[in-house]
Amino acid sequence: MTNWTKVCAASDVPENELRKYDIGDIEVVVANYGGGFRVFPPFCPHMFEPLAVSGMLKDNVLTCGKHLWQWDLATGEKHGLSEKDMLFYDCKEDGGEIHADLSEQLTYDWEEEDELDDDDFFS
Repeated sequence: MTNWTKVCAASDVPENELRKYDIGDIEVVVANYGGGFRVFPPFCPHMFEPLAVSGMLKDNVLTCGKHLWQWDLATGEKHGLSEKDMLFYDCKEDGGEIHADLSEQLTYDWEEEDELDDDDFFS
């Protein structure tokens, strides 16, 4: 069953920007990539990095600022160094508002970071 929920006004998210919203118990990020909008969980699928803070959006491509993983928001496909797919909520623009299907919360399974942390990576 589809649960279309208003997330924000389309005008609240300027082109090439990201905004985080709390909708009840679900946190989402809305991205305006110029050709449309995407709604997704607030963290990078690679590690627990908040995309609304470190994410960069240019030419349809979302880049996580922590390890430079990228996704093309127009197609939803991995780009560059990415090894995991982004999860996206179904969304639509209707009457100047962004609505997302929040009938199920989307989450990632992150790998344990014990094997290699950022300090080891850059040593």
